[in-house]
Amino acid sequence: MFNLKQLSPTITDMIRFDHSHVMVTFHQYSSDKSPTVKKALADTICDALEIHATLEEEIFYPVMRREDAKQPFIHEAEPEHDEMRRLIAQLRRTSGADPRHDDLVMELMRDVIHHVADEETRLLPDAENILGKARLSELGAAMTRRRLQLVGPKAGKLAKEHLVGFSGSSAALAVGVVGALIAAFALTPKTTSNDKSAEA
Repeated sequence: MFNLKQLSPTITDMIRFDHSHVMVTFHQYSSDKSPTVKKALADTICDALEIHATLEEEIFYPVMRREDAKQPFIHEAEPEHDEMRRLIAQLRRTSGADPRHDDLVMELMRDVIHHVADEETRLLPDAENILGKARLSELGAAMTRRRLQLVGPKAGKLAKEHLVGFSGSSAALAVGVVGALIAAFALTPKTTSNDKSAEA
């Protein structure tokens, strides 16, 4: 029978993929775009970052704290998420026509680039050295299940933001892969009671 753990990307690969998705979206943003497109892109970025941060805080960071409490970045990561959420809250209250909107997006991008660089050069390699492929894939499956729970209620909103923000852009194809992967996992058969007992 179908077993999500056997097919899932590792949690570290999923985190890197999320980072790439957000950076592609940031790079679509420019001050000369219409306020509607700018707002849609900003909303796409904010939603993606909020979901990503929740997944890391619920699934990845607790494991890494238990496995390597001396890793400095694990103690810096959540405060950086909190600062990101502060900027997101401001951005959500700002119209795409407001000059402050561009400044907030650029400030958020600087913070995210810094966070991603630290995570990808410090925490993710550390996790891969400590946890091993099987455990990383198990955590990847857990992240996929939780992602579907978080994305489900927002699916229509996320699709609309994507269509408006990426209208006319060839990058839409690249970012659209995220939706395709989510849909593929959502449409796979439910695990049976035997699968669940095997996962326990």
